[in-house]
Amino acid sequence: MKGNVTVLLISFVGLIEGGQLFAAEADFLRPRVPSHDLAKVRTLKNPFADKRKAIEEGKVLYHGKGFCVACHGADGRGITDVNHTLLKGALPTDFTDHQWQAARTDGEILWVLKHGSPGTAMAPFVPIILSEHDAWKVIVYLRSLDRL
Repeated sequence: MKGNVTVLLISFVGLIEGGQLFAAEADFLRPRVPSHDLAKVRTLKNPFADKRKAIEEGKVLYHGKGFCVACHGADGRGITDVNHTLLKGALPTDFTDHQWQAARTDGEILWVLKHGSPGTAMAPFVPIILSEHDAWKVIVYLRSLDRL
């Protein structure tokens, strides 16, 4: 029994050192925008950045029309209690994660809202569900979650 525990522990450490357990984290921070569009997308500026009214309007859209809450949760932390056989790709993003907030520009988030997130279940929402105008407000609300 002791030998089996040692082998498991060594295997676990090997996975950590091999980066396999950190693959999800690395993928989580990987840009979703194709490399040929990334520089341009990162220059986009949110016309509603830091406007208090836009935060409230974005929250209403997040919880309502945009139905972001269905996957990202009421608190923005992302649902984790899911049937993994039904989920395509990574779990929904935790918008309260400071690393994620720091890694993404508003333009990148808008791109994902327009095109979806390749390799995940995140579908495009602009212009099908939200206008670009509304999407910018949702992004302002997402940014406010980093301050919680």
